[in-house]
Amino acid sequence: MAIFASTPALPSPLSQRLFSRRDLIPAQQDILWRIERGAVRTLTWSEQGTLITLGYWGAGDLVGYPLSKINPYQIECLTSVEMSILPSELWYQELEAMLLHIQQAEELLSIVHRKPVSLRLWQFLVWLNQKFGRDVAQGRLIDLSVTHQELSEVINTTRVSVTRILQQFEDEGALLRHERRLILCLPN
Repeated sequence: MAIFASTPALPSPLSQRLFSRRDLIPAQQDILWRIERGAVRTLTWSEQGTLITLGYWGAGDLVGYPLSKINPYQIECLTSVEMSILPSELWYQELEAMLLHIQQAEELLSIVHRKPVSLRLWQFLVWLNQKFGRDVAQGRLIDLSVTHQELSEVINTTRVSVTRILQQFEDEGALLRHERRLILCLPN
């Protein structure tokens, strides 16, 4: 673990690191990362080079190769991120976060197998809203900038289909666009 020896000490019992949007977090066999602030996605890719999103994770979540064992495996920052290094001798303290990781991964797996694609996209947006949403006057803002391409990668469809379906949701009044973010107009 000498790789982290040069990390400046922050006021915390665990080593913390700061990462920028699009940075890749180092995946190591004996390290889990606890997200303190920001959002990441975990991903792999097929033999043909197609990206496969494994999950979206935010503050309080744990990520790392020991939770996956998928190879290749990457953790990509979707925002600026602050993370704590959680060495294996402290994993026992994070049982609740590990259970939450399993539950969220299973929820996402369930969503990506829904039919038709419009239902899959809507349910993924609702899932993102529950995880990263906040109340605004018009509804619930998904406080995460996600591209149409990234949405298509998660739900296994084309970017063109995502764009068309988002426009349909907007025409139906279920969705508003605010800058590069989406607002879901959910019933109370």
